[in-house]
Amino acid sequence: MPVETLRDWIPVALSANLPPATVTPAHTPSGILALWRSASGKLTALADRCPHRGMRLSYGFVRGEALSCIYHGWSYGQTGQCLRIPAHPELTPPGAIKAASHVTEERNGVIWVALDEPKAAAPELEGFKPLRSITLNVDAKLITATGEARIQLAGVDVLLLIVGISDSETVAHVLIDAAASEVDCIAVSRAAEGWRRECEQLGLKELAS
Repeated sequence: MPVETLRDWIPVALSANLPPATVTPAHTPSGILALWRSASGKLTALADRCPHRGMRLSYGFVRGEALSCIYHGWSYGQTGQCLRIPAHPELTPPGAIKAASHVTEERNGVIWVALDEPKAAAPELEGFKPLRSITLNVDAKLITATGEARIQLAGVDVLLLIVGISDSETVAHVLIDAAASEVDCIAVSRAAEGWRRECEQLGLKELAS
């Protein structure tokens, strides 16, 4: 997915899927990040690697305002700075012990991450509301040449935020017309599964050709 098509921002999750005190792996074209929300609701994206032993931080747990590694419990704050080492509770961790952090923004129910310094704010996407995220076993280039696509599913306008993870895996965040009813949302959610299967069939045909 050309990042510039979404103004240097990558959609990594829907807000509803990341409640307070949780962490999740966030897929980007450059790899996985540890996306977490503190108990008070603060959002952070860190490199998915604990500086101590390299364990994935997305396997960890959120306690209060810190993310702790599941391996030895080293804890990190919103800047990625190590805050606590359980084996040495009285030690103030050196400043060099730090996980790389990335700028995040949350707009209209979508969580965005900038891998580099963004040139503008994350997109608002007015007129749409988030519905669901789906993973497709297909190259994003077979779906769209840009980072987003506007289509109709079940007769309803839908905006797809498409992130190519690899040449065989894509994540699509599905947003629906803001005026859509609950019945429309259910219908579009089901239709999105059919769209996924069609895309994957296209990918299989491409491999066979």
